Amino acid sequence: MRHAVPDAGLPPPAELVDDFARSAAAAPGPPGGGPELRAAAAGYWHRRGLATDPGQTTAAPGGPALLLALVAAVGGEVLLPRPSASWYAAQPVILGHAVHRVPTTAESGGAPDPVALLETVRRVRAEGGDPRLLVLSVADDPTGTVPPPELVHEVCEAAAGEGLLVVSDETYRDTLHDPHATVLVSPAEMLPDDVVVLADLGGSLTPPGWPAAVARFPATRTGAMLHDTALAVLGTAVPPLPPPVEAAAAAALAEPPAVTGRLAAGVRLHAALTAAVRDVLIAAGALVRPPQAGYHVYADLEALRPELARRGVVDAVDLEDAVVRALGPGARARAVGGAQRFGDDLTALRLRVATAPLLGEGGGAHAAALASARARPPAAAATTLTPAAPAPGAPATPTAPGAEPREPAPAEWPQVADALRSLGSALTELTGGRR
Repeated sequence: MRHAVPDAGLPPPAELVDDFARSAAAAPGPPGGGPELRAAAAGYWHRRGLATDPGQTTAAPGGPALLLALVAAVGGEVLLPRPSASWYAAQPVILGHAVHRVPTTAESGGAPDPVALLETVRRVRAEGGDPRLLVLSVADDPTGTVPPPELVHEVCEAAAGEGLLVVSDETYRDTLHDPHATVLVSPAEMLPDDVVVLADLGGSLTPPGWPAAVARFPATRTGAMLHDTALAVLGTAVPPLPPPVEAAAAAALAEPPAVTGRLAAGVRLHAALTAAVRDVLIAAGALVRPPQAGYHVYADLEALRPELARRGVVDAVDLEDAVVRALGPGARARAVGGAQRFGDDLTALRLRVATAPLLGEGGGAHAAALASARARPPAAAATTLTPAAPAPGAPATPTAPGAEPREPAPAEWPQVADALRSLGSALTELTGGRR
């Protein structure tokens, strides 16, 4: 599950560290989180246009724990987009529930094709299955895309017509690279009575070592029953949030300036990183949707199948192994995951590149990158994270066709420039320098 935990690769604000430390000796709170955390979660959603009572919310140590409780509470079989985040499928499998994959559209990941969703539900039922729950994401891992509102609306209508509960994973909703150009609409705004919203705070507000996630349930009698059942599952099967994590999560959900400032700088940093990674992948001949949110890029290398096959790369596992070997040991190798990890077709020559590991092993390098991104306006930050000039004798990383050459990475980001050079060199070697 090395690809499961949302991780921006950035240090937490000092204020959250203080909240964490002050609660180190506190007694654990109740399952689902204490009143302060649940009130903070309600305020978080209220600021995003979803009026929420604290009684509609619950919390757990990470998104997987909340999804486990939801699947157990709803019962039945689960429908997932293909591809989707690596941790979605594990929860129903643990409970012995069947999982059915539904393809996404060509324009974006995160939400299944509505026609394919209807066909899948009806086929599963005709075969004696019992689909009850659809998980989708409006800011998608692994593809880094945001499905357009009209597509989300069609999917929600199809799900409602078939009696499915929608779980909307909004872990990355606050990481839009260009909020003025990208419209994100929550399914809870379209189907308020049939959608549970889930957000793992590691995607934007807290570090991955402090696992915390929150969920918002519908303000209906059915929603209250589902909330109570999920809470009972959490109380039975999942440890409560450690007091320091709960205190830090409540503080983060209140969104003080220290948290929102760190998030804004981190988004600028990762927007630049994903753009630079996409340049490298396109220059190697991959097809890559423009990333719109989060810390991931999803690449399709199917057009390079003949060249890759000559080097023994014929499926997603081979592709991941080959790129990881070429990148070498350390953090950067953790950046790459083959399509099979995300429920995609095993034979597909697709992979996800996560940008956080490109920052290196952590510590001072991450803090320097964040501070530098914070000091630059968004337009400047987006132009400073491509590879520096290659060392003598090393192959240059090409620029995507039609793209303007970017200025070299600043001196405080040598690990980023080196990682991008290594990724470009690895792909060039695997594809025989095609293009």
